[in-house]
Amino acid sequence: MTAPKYEILSSSRYYLEITLAGSKDEIDGYFMDCQGFKRSQEVISVCEVMPQKWGSKDAKVGRVVRTKLPGNNKSENIILKRGLNVSDTLWRWFKATEDGKWGAQRRDGDITLYDQKAAIKARFRFYNAWPVSYKISDLKASSSDFELEELELAVDDFVRVDPEKGTEISS
Repeated sequence: MTAPKYEILSSSRYYLEITLAGSKDEIDGYFMDCQGFKRSQEVISVCEVMPQKWGSKDAKVGRVVRTKLPGNNKSENIILKRGLNVSDTLWRWFKATEDGKWGAQRRDGDITLYDQKAAIKARFRFYNAWPVSYKISDLKASSSDFELEELELAVDDFVRVDPEKGTEISS
């Protein structure tokens, strides 16, 4: 029996890797929720008036033709959420950026997706990430929920890479 060629990957089997400068923690963070992994291409609309006549009564005005062309690529911000713990690593990273040292705080990272056998099947890489916002969840005396820490990262680029070679996948 041959293995299936395609398998739909689960959104719960992933690992997000990012290494922060000056971190004393063995692991900078386990994240429960990762959102915003989106890359898109802007659309440029071009409107031209052609010299040809159009319509059933041969209008004297030229025909309007609209064309859509590909524009710049854009990568959305990434939002990472985890249970708040005693480590202040993410806060220190955000604070260094807030204090004007954002150029030195830019980091690359990978999000790796696994199949049901825990084999790496897909990998995406983001470049030059830096924190733009830091948030903790609301507090409530009657709640027994875990306190959450949320970090939003601006990224320059978000691409898919070969899971084994680590090189960007291109056409």
